[in-house]
Amino acid sequence: MTLRRFLPYAVLMVAGALLLSRPVSSSQTEKISARVLNETANGGSTEALVVLAEQADLSPASALQGKLAKGRYVVNTLRAVANRTQGPVLDFLRRRGVPYQAFYIVNMIKVTGNRALMEDLAARTDVAQIDANPHVRTALPQPTGYDVAPVAPVVEWNVKQVKAPQVWKLGLHGEGMVVAGADTGVQWDHPALKKQYRGWDGHQVNHDYNWHDASPEHSPTPVDPNAHGTFTVSEMVGYDGGSNVIGVAPGAQWIACRNMDPNGTGSPTSYTECFEFLIAPYPVGHPDQGDPTKAPDSINNSWICPQSEGCSTNTLLKIVNAVRAAGIFPAMAAGNSGSGCSSVDTPPAIYQASVSVGATDRSNQIASFSSRGPVTADGSNRLKPELSAPGEDVRGAVPGNGYSSGWSGTSMAAPHVAGGVALIWQAKPGLAGNITATEKLYAKTALHLKSSQNCGGSGQNIPNNVFGYGLINLYNAVKAP
Repeated sequence: MTLRRFLPYAVLMVAGALLLSRPVSSSQTEKISARVLNETANGGSTEALVVLAEQADLSPASALQGKLAKGRYVVNTLRAVANRTQGPVLDFLRRRGVPYQAFYIVNMIKVTGNRALMEDLAARTDVAQIDANPHVRTALPQPTGYDVAPVAPVVEWNVKQVKAPQVWKLGLHGEGMVVAGADTGVQWDHPALKKQYRGWDGHQVNHDYNWHDASPEHSPTPVDPNAHGTFTVSEMVGYDGGSNVIGVAPGAQWIACRNMDPNGTGSPTSYTECFEFLIAPYPVGHPDQGDPTKAPDSINNSWICPQSEGCSTNTLLKIVNAVRAAGIFPAMAAGNSGSGCSSVDTPPAIYQASVSVGATDRSNQIASFSSRGPVTADGSNRLKPELSAPGEDVRGAVPGNGYSSGWSGTSMAAPHVAGGVALIWQAKPGLAGNITATEKLYAKTALHLKSSQNCGGSGQNIPNNVFGYGLINLYNAVKAP
């Protein structure tokens, strides 16, 4: 590009290379998010997400039969597109000495650099956009203190509310199925979780393919300094073999990925890294050995990535689409921003591919904090949540081999749906990997709940933007023809 004669040459040192300053076209800056532009002003440097122009077409996966076929196709297709298209950008970054992290679940590269780097990347035709990678603190429910375990076996009220015990009487506890938590981590050897951990064979433990830590700590063994992740996994599978019956599918196995630090702080890349691990789990420290045949059947996501903290509305969209295309059920907490309408306003709950879950209380009333639809954040006006489950005053496992009562949030609601998938797919193996059919089954067999609150339509309709289709009923779902 030719510089106008009256513009002075400015010499900049960037990653050890001398670059000449030059005018930047509006088309280049339009590719760069406002947050990245702000953070690189006045010589600043920041993390950014370089989204490539070519993205994988995963639509053929919908015609494939079975979860394994879908998972293999999706992972292989995603990898092929990334391998074919990322080379020139990675070569450019290496020449400039720029640190990066490449992804394939979405064709994207995380970089760290200044404004000149962002502008040079935006000028490339193989780059579609440059998004921010803010580190976001999620407001997670907090424990209310340890409690005393019951003397005799007690099935927790929320487990009864979704009719899981009736399913157990049919001999179905989730055996042969695998659920996953993407959260603050898990105490893997908690008495309510150890026997269900896929990495434990009854004699020794192996965390390969079963655990990944995408937080800055990169722990090679499952840990949970926060407690939230341990609690949500226990709602899916928790049972200590004695008096604590706290999970809806105590016969299922679990794996996990830690996507937040002890304070509940995550980022688009930590969320992406966990989803990439979960669609093709790999040995600890060896992401190049991902195996889609070891992917879980469902993933519980009790977290949000709010736009108010800089997350783009569509940052995680292609990633959640890929999870669903791979035949993995994506259960998402609807959020705790209620009771106003259109308060389901943060990724990943807002997406069409997400199965978002609102929270109910013991009387099957919507919890005051539970976010409502319709979704206006992306202009879609789509109905949310799709389903509801107990999420107020719930008891579960917490680190230190203890239990805690009084947890409230849609964080507590979503695990009932993710764990319930294990019961449904065990009972109906032909549904495994068919997310749309499973979602419809959940909707058809739910306890249909109406609301006096109208959010974009009559609350007396089913579905509505308060309860969705209503409270899940696992027994009805399992018994339905």
